[in-house]
Amino acid sequence: MEPESIEDYYERIAAHVGADGRLPVAVEEMPGWDIFPYEVDSLRLKPLQPPAATEPARRGEDAAACWCANPVDPDSDSLMWWNERWKVDLGFEGSGLPIMAWLSPLVHCDLGTMPPAVAAELGSLVGTMAGAIEGLPSVGRAQLAKYGDGGAHLHLLLMGRPARMLQLRGSPLLDWEENLPRVPSEVLASNGRPVARALAEAHGGWIGPAAQR
Repeated sequence: MEPESIEDYYERIAAHVGADGRLPVAVEEMPGWDIFPYEVDSLRLKPLQPPAATEPARRGEDAAACWCANPVDPDSDSLMWWNERWKVDLGFEGSGLPIMAWLSPLVHCDLGTMPPAVAAELGSLVGTMAGAIEGLPSVGRAQLAKYGDGGAHLHLLLMGRPARMLQLRGSPLLDWEENLPRVPSEVLASNGRPVARALAEAHGGWIGPAAQR
């Protein structure tokens, strides 16, 4: 049996929509979890849309136009740590979590196109960051996310889930994050500092301005 086409997948899913074109809310799944951040009574899914003709282009599909075509700016306010092959940026645009940090290789690639040397380092870097994030007094667990629908260059998001705030557990963390009050930049910097130090000790490189405030 051949892998299913997107047309077949869509037709199979569309067979379950109601007269208004909407799928029912799966209240026994995530909306029924105690950590789901929204009330279910008024919740409804948007009408199901058919597949687009093509996947939209992402930022940086052309390596020459990607941010990685330029050298790392050591004076960037968002730069937390970097070495010859990787960099970590801290989310100073505003975050509701104790820490949100983006890990990216400096060579242009996505998750499925990583050169072997880049892939070999990824696990160690993620482990170092996760351990340091979970060592922060305001963090209960480190969470890891990879989406890649907006940018073609690999970027992994590591987040610190606030300690003992059990409503914020699991995959709804990003939904909560968007609605939480913003953490002051000086607090984000103080939380990022131990993570940057751990990276520098384990992987060399330099601590950036975002972790030096």
